[in-house]
Amino acid sequence: MNFENTITFAAGLDVNDSLNEFRQKFHIPQHNGKDCIYFTGNSLGLQPKSTAKYVQQELNDWAKLGVEGHFHAKNPWMPYHEIFPQQLSTIVGCLPHEVVVMNSLTVNLHLLMVTFYRPTKERYKIICEAKAFPSDQYAFESQVKYHGFDPAEAIIEVAPREGEHILRTEDILSVIQKHGDSVALVLFGGVNYYTGQLFDMAEITKAAHAIGAYTGFDLAHAAGNVELKLHEWNVDFACWCSYKYLNSGPGGVAGVYIHERHARNTSLPRFAGWWGYTKETRFKMEKGFDAIPTAEGWQLSNAPVLSMAAHKASLDIFEEAGMSQLHEKRKRLSAYLHYIMNDINSRQQEKVIEVITPSDKTERGCQVSMLMLKKGREVFDALTKQGVIADWREPNVIRVAPVPLYNTFEDVWQFGNIIETLLKH
Repeated sequence: MNFENTITFAAGLDVNDSLNEFRQKFHIPQHNGKDCIYFTGNSLGLQPKSTAKYVQQELNDWAKLGVEGHFHAKNPWMPYHEIFPQQLSTIVGCLPHEVVVMNSLTVNLHLLMVTFYRPTKERYKIICEAKAFPSDQYAFESQVKYHGFDPAEAIIEVAPREGEHILRTEDILSVIQKHGDSVALVLFGGVNYYTGQLFDMAEITKAAHAIGAYTGFDLAHAAGNVELKLHEWNVDFACWCSYKYLNSGPGGVAGVYIHERHARNTSLPRFAGWWGYTKETRFKMEKGFDAIPTAEGWQLSNAPVLSMAAHKASLDIFEEAGMSQLHEKRKRLSAYLHYIMNDINSRQQEKVIEVITPSDKTERGCQVSMLMLKKGREVFDALTKQGVIADWREPNVIRVAPVPLYNTFEDVWQFGNIIETLLKH
């Protein structure tokens, strides 16, 4: 498509957008009585208008039924987590019995590493991307130390080449091959939180398996954003939060994927809790853990129903919209934002903004990261005063993420227009 940097062109794209009506399903933050340009769905997704109704249903049943709500609520609480696998399997590309909703992201990452990071004297290294999200870094470091290894030796970070911002797939694969049978685990973010780069998870998994290592992914910035085919790619495990692109509320309940070949293996080591125990005999309260032979076998505690109700409200919207349509609009929104920023740069006397997110649509999701070459913080603060909710990351990057469920092409144009006006002054 040949884009144009005009309000008329952007408005025309919105008129022809089959998903345009979905914006009305969300609460849009206000600025001076008008809708903000909300570009931080990569940090916290907006609240669906239906969320209050979903949560209120559980509050009403709690008030009316008390403990009996576990069995007699409109949506019985005891099996509440069982309403999610079908919808989530479509979003992350897996079989329903390979996915479960539980806990929070970093808790799940640690639980999965208990199973899939089993270092030996010979095979103990973890390979990850440099500048992984801090919680991931801390999880890797603490797990390595727990097993008695030195993080400086055990954690191998793959960094971009000198003068580049993104990782080349061939460099990732080369590092995996170089360290060979000393590697226990390859664990990347699906989408890097800083640059917005979408990694080639299929190739990374294939390379890790070739040397006998497990592969896992933190999909915090990927789930609900990019197309995922975890089962087809043969990924061993993955985890994600639900409060970013999945719009399930601050600190919302998280998700886990475990390939069926592992999920069925009830002898795999894990930290166990009673909700992962075989359902038919769970309430006999007997000693000796008997795991459910699905991803549910990694559960610890019963469902946090109020948080899950908010999650359900969002997933129903995803199901209505359809993942294929969301992916197509996401690609167009991101491409239009890239076009607008390149057009603005072309008219500057000196380059002020460098887009460090890949221009290739197969290597990015919603997020576009802009490296500010001068006066970055001033520009960011001025954007905020103009009603643009974006995200600042030290030392000098502005992250923006037009999301297909509630952002418009006019949002993208307005953002570019504000940026260009700020640069002029």
